[in-house]
Parts: sequence; C-alpha cells; structure tokens
Amino acid sequence: MFTAIVSSGTLLAALDSVSVLVDECKIRLDEEGATIRAVDPANAGMVNLRLDTSAFESYETDGETIGVNLTRLEDIAGMANADDLIHLELDETTRKLHIQIDGLEYTLALIDPDSIRQEPDLPDLDLSATIGIEGRDIDRAVTAADMVSDHIALGVDADEEYFYVDAEGDTDDVHFELDRDELIMLSAGDAHSLFSLDYLKEMNKAIPNDAEVSVELGEEFPVNLHFDIAAGDGSVTFVLAPRIQGN
Repeated sequence: MFTAIVSSGTLLAALDSVSVLVDECKIRLDEEGATIRAVDPANAGMVNLRLDTSAFESYETDGETIGVNLTRLEDIAGMANADDLIHLELDETTRKLHIQIDGLEYTLALIDPDSIRQEPDLPDLDLSATIGIEGRDIDRAVTAADMVSDHIALGVDADEEYFYVDAEGDTDDVHFELDRDELIMLSAGDAHSLFSLDYLKEMNKAIPNDAEVSVELGEEFPVNLHFDIAAGDGSVTFVLAPRIQGN
C-alpha cells in the first residue's frame, strides 16, 4: 500500500535531480520517506536522493519498491500548476500508479524493479577539501567553462584559501575563483580534479540558484555535491568520477 499527496514543485525538483542522469529508476518507499539511488550507464555519475515524509502533505506506505519511467512521470507532473497538489496511489493488483492533479486522472504503468539496473553503493571517500557555495556561483562557473572546453577542473588552494575552476580550450581559457570570504564556508586542503563538463552541466540543471551546495573535493578523486530540496525536507547528493589526467 502506498498513497501520498505532494506539491508539484517538490515532486518535480526530486524527479529532475534524478532524470539528469538516468531515464528510469527504482523508488524505495519506507516509513521515513522516499529514496532514489541511481548511476548513469557509463558509471561516471551517481545520484542519491531522499524525500522525508515531512516533504509530503500526506504519506502512507507499508514499504514498497516501485520502478518508474522518469520521462513519463515528469511529463505528467509537469502538467500541474506550481501550487497544485499531486495525489499518488499505488494499485497493488495491477502494479500501476494512479495520479490525480486538479481533476486530471492518469494511470502510469510501472516497471518491474528487478529489470532496472542495480542501485550503486555510495563511495566512502576521504576527501581533503569541503566548500560551501551558492548554486548561482556553480552555474556561473559551469556556463563560463562551457564556452571554451568540454572538461572542467575544480580545486582548492589550501595555502591561499580559495576555491577555483579552470577550463582550457584550444585557444581560450577560463579561470574562476572565490576566496574564503566569498564562500559560505571553506575547509581547506589541497585538491584538484578534472571532470567531464557534460556531466556537470546536467547536474547543474538540478541545482537551484539559491541553494547552498556543499562540494567535497580531493586530488584526482570524485567530487560530491550535496544540497537540500523541499525546504530542507529532502536532499540530493551527486557524485561524479574524475577524468584522470594523463590518460
């Protein structure tokens, strides 16, 4: 059994955070809320999403795991107005999800969870630097880097205490930096890693401009990007593997 009522904004923010990496996923529904963990087909980008029960107007479940086509579910949720409530109910007999939005009723065929790629384990990384940065600054850096290159370097200079972004193109380069006073926080250790800009561009789409993003970096290690959604009643963590320089 699963029934829930959730605002369209909350549901779309959650779905958008996952669909930037995968087209289908498992949603685990338990007494504490909804969880999605997925990795892209190339095993480069990972997302871990959590929506607490407090993010819903109402929420009841006996414990379920459902498989969904994210594009179809997003299309349905996208028909709602910003302040609409979306009613969700699982039909356990037909294994379909009934969705109601302001008079509109839609029945979504679900995917067998066993047919969806196994959920990844979150890596336990000992990363040397953590910064707190506004989502709009990540957007500025990614947008600027995209003008010159398809790769982006993220790093921290522990001695000078600043975070930097570098992108090198065939003819043009971009350098962007923020010092401790311009960041929300900085726990400085030397860090530098190169990443595919295509992945960061997709992840950036899901990060609100006004979000406070925690970025954890190391030396040629994956980067963790963590931010809250649903007014703090949910969270998203992206993990992106580095492009090892010299290979």
